[in-house]
Amino acid sequence: MPAVAPSPPLYAAPSGLIRRVAVIGGGISGLAAAHRLTELSPQSHVTLFEAGERLGGALQSVRRDGWLIERSADMFITREPEAVDLCRRIGLADELIGTNTQHRRSWVVRRGKLVPIPEGFTLMSPAKIWPILTTPLLSPLGKLRLAAEYLTPRRADTSDESLESFVCRRFGREAFERLIQPLIGGIYTADPAQLSMAATLPQFVAMERKHGSLIRGMRAGVGSRESGVGSRELASGGRQPAEDAASGARYGLFVAPRLGMQQLVEAIAAKLPTGCVRLSCLVVRIEPHRVADGPRAPCWRVSLGGGGAEEFDDLILAAPGAASARLLAGVDDELSALIGRIPHAGCSIAVLGIRKEQASHPLDGFGFVVPAIENRRIIAGSLASVKFAGRAPDGKVLLRVFVGGALQPELGQLPEEEIRRLVLEELRELIGLSGEPEFFEVIRWQGMMPQYHVGHLDLVSQIEARSAAIPHFALAGNAYRGVGIPLCIRSGEAAAARIVTGSGVRGRESTDHRPTD
Repeated sequence: MPAVAPSPPLYAAPSGLIRRVAVIGGGISGLAAAHRLTELSPQSHVTLFEAGERLGGALQSVRRDGWLIERSADMFITREPEAVDLCRRIGLADELIGTNTQHRRSWVVRRGKLVPIPEGFTLMSPAKIWPILTTPLLSPLGKLRLAAEYLTPRRADTSDESLESFVCRRFGREAFERLIQPLIGGIYTADPAQLSMAATLPQFVAMERKHGSLIRGMRAGVGSRESGVGSRELASGGRQPAEDAASGARYGLFVAPRLGMQQLVEAIAAKLPTGCVRLSCLVVRIEPHRVADGPRAPCWRVSLGGGGAEEFDDLILAAPGAASARLLAGVDDELSALIGRIPHAGCSIAVLGIRKEQASHPLDGFGFVVPAIENRRIIAGSLASVKFAGRAPDGKVLLRVFVGGALQPELGQLPEEEIRRLVLEELRELIGLSGEPEFFEVIRWQGMMPQYHVGHLDLVSQIEARSAAIPHFALAGNAYRGVGIPLCIRSGEAAAARIVTGSGVRGRESTDHRPTD
């Protein structure tokens, strides 16, 4: 897909004076917004405020003694083009690497054993029947019920539906519990009884409405185009049928920077103007001004935690959901309350390095997912150094094990020694781990994962309507229309385009920055 060409400069104050734009939040959404502003309107003065000591938000790579440790996402999908397009524009495209072509397979835990995901099964799209009929993951009745999806009528009601309801209705409860829930759970770490299909997996909803059956849609040849998933990654997945015949998440679609996600963050930051970034700079309050007469009436006052305030013509709020809701209180109380209604969950990631011979399992795949019905204490395990080259020294394996999530929040909040104990116990049972790891650390992301519950899209539509009514303002972030890296970049770049093409003009016509009901 060709890179997005920067538009010609569009944006200046009526008098031709340079406009001042504040971007609050230095995660990937805020970085994308700031960078796109510099492309669309290079004459504007952009200031990016980040409360922490570094850019990137959850994205961070740590190199140590030959290990490359990702503290959150370790890859992104190419099916959504925004991340690859941005990499091209910042000169990073040649540094993107694909997943290991030799071990594109994954497993699901059943009765304490790692069982391969059936060949050709992509999340909830079985492209091949024989692997489903022969898998030990399902009973004979479970297999028959899954196959009956072909004859199951489409749902007449077009309202939003939970993942659990959708899957049980189409494939039966056993397929949901033993196969599809762990695959989706390994991506979203959410409660499937509340997770919105329309907000998280709309391609399958569309497939049902168009073809009446997901299996029928796959046989019609649309599955390869519609069934990919671009969201946060844990361990679900395997090979594309067209590549080398395994299944799950389509790993041929995933890439990562050679030196880790930190390389992406640093490459974007390097393209920003000198002095643009303000680290360790907490924004405690934003206040809209009433627009005065004259060509140079600033529209926003941004107050900082260390004291003092600065004025800007426009503002992009790309902070996490809770922070955005807090800052908008007093600007638009209803908008603040709407954003505050988006729930967030947490997760802890145990990262450990072992020698390959410490595991009795061959570790010849990308990872495993754990069905909730197994009643284990981990969500998934990712073999990070098997997926991508350069993540571990020769003869060693880097593992990332996920604990907590929406279904077991108490486990993710345990002390590090307790998490260490339970993770090592689980790995001894599941992969035959022996001895002590070379290192073990816990990375915590509590309250950082937005949960797209049933009705999320309606809620976001209300948020966007009120946000659009505020002149000189735009929202961005992972709380709204996508949590994956490409969708966060899309959110940030769309916010930049809104500021450049719209709000700067409309705002001069208003006398009050509070939207009307």
